Amino acid sequence: MKRKPQFTLPTKYILLGMTVLCVTVMFLSFTFNLSGGPLNAVAGYVFVPMQKGINAVGGWMSEKADNLKNLNDVMQKNEELQAQVDELTAELNTIKLEQYDLDNYRALLELDDKYPSYKKVAANVIGKDSGNWFNTFIIDKGSKDGIEKDMNVIAGSGLVGIVTDVAPNYAKVKSIIDDTSSVSGMDLATSDNCIIRGNLQMMNENQEIELSDLKDTDDQVQAGDQIVTSYISDKYLQGILIGYIKDVSVDSNNLTKSGTITPVVDFEHIQEVLVILDKKEDVSGELSGQ
Repeated sequence: MKRKPQFTLPTKYILLGMTVLCVTVMFLSFTFNLSGGPLNAVAGYVFVPMQKGINAVGGWMSEKADNLKNLNDVMQKNEELQAQVDELTAELNTIKLEQYDLDNYRALLELDDKYPSYKKVAANVIGKDSGNWFNTFIIDKGSKDGIEKDMNVIAGSGLVGIVTDVAPNYAKVKSIIDDTSSVSGMDLATSDNCIIRGNLQMMNENQEIELSDLKDTDDQVQAGDQIVTSYISDKYLQGILIGYIKDVSVDSNNLTKSGTITPVVDFEHIQEVLVILDKKEDVSGELSGQ
């Protein structure tokens, strides 16, 4: 036997009935001035808790709204502070870069003063071969700036290399550490001549290059001596600092010595150079004519 479906009153009708009841009670209260008695008691039991609940909900929502506003304010302030930090960081990096460039230019000026008798032009490095070392690289000055092949290039504290190719707007430089490089050098303390050869493997291992064919007849050459370009070099101008002797030993022929030198130029970080516009052949010709 089927059970009859149980009747349920929709919620919207219950809410409507309660609303009508409340309005009716309020109307009777105002009409008959029923400020006390049963209606007042009913109001105390019904409306006061409702009001408290409404006030609590309102207070909670207001607190959440205030918290959300404060959070938004904090987030906005944080974004403003982060923007200020980014701006200050960018300014600091710019200052560091400018200071680095200033130090480089100051070093070039000091190097320029070190060789005052030579005419020079400053140039920036704009390209290099792969690898860690600046054994061959490109500068942003060329023939239109007076640069020619075989001109000497200096930076830092001394000799970098020599110009090997020239175009109107750029030139290629081969440094003294390149495996194909060979420079006639001289011990500044003893005036003994030697040959300085580039060696990239030695640069990778100890940041040194080769010294050979040193004729130290008086056995006075020692570690720490300065090696400069020799007066007998056919392409390099005389007296440009190359580096310092690291070690030296007698060759098997007992006539010459070999060893290593530490270059004075940082061949891992070259950004600006000075190209000496006076060529060895021109200087030698002028001296011969005097």
